[in-house]
Amino acid sequence: MSRITFEYPPFIRVYDDGRKERLTDDVFVAPSVDPSTGVSSKDVKIKPGDVKLPPESVLSARLYLPKGANPQYKLPLLIYFHGGGFCIDSAFCATYHNFLNLLVEKANVVAISVNYRRAPEYSLPIAFQDSWTSLKWVFSNPKEEWLNNYVDFNRVFMGGDSAGATITHNMAVQAAHSELNGKFNGILVVHPYFLGVKPLDSEGDMDLLGKLWTTVYPTTSGLDDPLINPVKDPNFKKLSCKKVLVCVAEKDVLVYRGKFYYEQLGKCGWNGVAELAEAKGENHVFFLSNPTCENAVEFFKLVVAFINASE
Repeated sequence: MSRITFEYPPFIRVYDDGRKERLTDDVFVAPSVDPSTGVSSKDVKIKPGDVKLPPESVLSARLYLPKGANPQYKLPLLIYFHGGGFCIDSAFCATYHNFLNLLVEKANVVAISVNYRRAPEYSLPIAFQDSWTSLKWVFSNPKEEWLNNYVDFNRVFMGGDSAGATITHNMAVQAAHSELNGKFNGILVVHPYFLGVKPLDSEGDMDLLGKLWTTVYPTTSGLDDPLINPVKDPNFKKLSCKKVLVCVAEKDVLVYRGKFYYEQLGKCGWNGVAELAEAKGENHVFFLSNPTCENAVEFFKLVVAFINASE
């Protein structure tokens, strides 16, 4: 009988025979017109002409359009990457569907929620590759009505929480060395899943998060891999955006990594403006499970102001 060698609920379990299993089942929530916000959503396939994907690997995403959107008044675009430790949740689960409905209503933006492939079926770095493919598709003038009719491509933002924040930062660095350089006004780095070999002052036990990383990315160089420890990236300061909003939560074990990231942005020579917001008394991604609490209301206000601030 197989023996469990690593388990990190609600994410993943690993057996001594090499088998891995996801510990949270996917539950698909259909796109809709949300009755509480009036936000419309629909699912799209991502098949960029310059990226060859086999049929089983065609990517997908969910688009969101705010109530009353008018083609005469173009709106900002938010490209969002969901969290879940690179192995659970999706663009189509209730958690992120409800979150994007609320955010799109409050910020009055068009949003696209990217459904990248996940571990254990697809080990990293495929989630980063899929996210990059999705970004290129957005800017490739696809025959997609909501993007073409409602989006002001001079006001494009990226964002994500937890693993999605990890993706967001790396996409901003990769964009700086591509045809997408200069395409992004700002990025939202929310409760980022960053690690490092050397512990930070006051940092708690990160062992489980470190083992999760090496489980979802078996060929990684370790916890100082630039994909998970961005300050080790020689291109760290070359973010393709003008501003960054870093959000952390006081009781989140990752809070020190988020603060360290913010501090290093201010020291590295990046030519942009970073802002740090800390939710006191809150845990990791609290706004997903309790979107109406006082700190979640404040979180949404910060994000809305960040997206809609005049340049």
